[in-house]
Amino acid sequence: MMGNPEIIESGLPEPLRAFSTTRRGGVSQAPFDDFNLGDACGDQPERVAVNRARLRDGLPAEPRWLRQVHGTTVIHLGDWQPGIEADAAWTDRPGEVVAVLTADCLPVVIAAMDGSVIGIAHAGWRGLAAGVLEALVRALPRDPNGLMAWIGPRIGGHAYEVDATVRTAFPGYPQAFRATRPGHWQGELPAIAGDRLAAVGVRRIDDCGLCTASDPQRFFSHRRDGRSGRMATLAWIEA
Repeated sequence: MMGNPEIIESGLPEPLRAFSTTRRGGVSQAPFDDFNLGDACGDQPERVAVNRARLRDGLPAEPRWLRQVHGTTVIHLGDWQPGIEADAAWTDRPGEVVAVLTADCLPVVIAAMDGSVIGIAHAGWRGLAAGVLEALVRALPRDPNGLMAWIGPRIGGHAYEVDATVRTAFPGYPQAFRATRPGHWQGELPAIAGDRLAAVGVRRIDDCGLCTASDPQRFFSHRRDGRSGRMATLAWIEA
């Protein structure tokens, strides 16, 4: 058995709380070692269950897991049910936990500065291009100027080489792509996310700056390993 799960705090002001897990502190075996929280990546279900139970010990309620499909659907947790397809969720009720799973994609927490609402989005390149962050901002019943965002551990541009399919999905962001070889670029998705959030009025945007692909000791990375576990990013309003 490993030690306590490691977490990366967002630093959001009270009564808001959000953090991301790492791969440390669980019971899964390679290549999912060891704090894998994903139940659809090939890990043994009983080990995932142990890991999720350890995670639950530090939370006010069971996380409301989503069936993530790289889309733009946003739900209020009042509409949640097991297996629901969505890539973002929010709540205005203290003690409810919104959650996403990632292993390179951007986990983006968006909350009201007054602590009254909080949401989270799973933003891979497809969801980012399709507008999942803007969809979450629109869903929150607050003026965007009163919102703030936190980007958790994600792949950085220096480790994320993309082809023309991804490059052409973001025609308005030439500054976010640096050519590496013919037909390929390094893509800075966090920079694009920040620009898109600012464009819809989010005033404070913090990026943790941690690259999943560059730190195999701390993070799972689908791009780096192909077959890997998943970290979780969770957020709630404390009661």
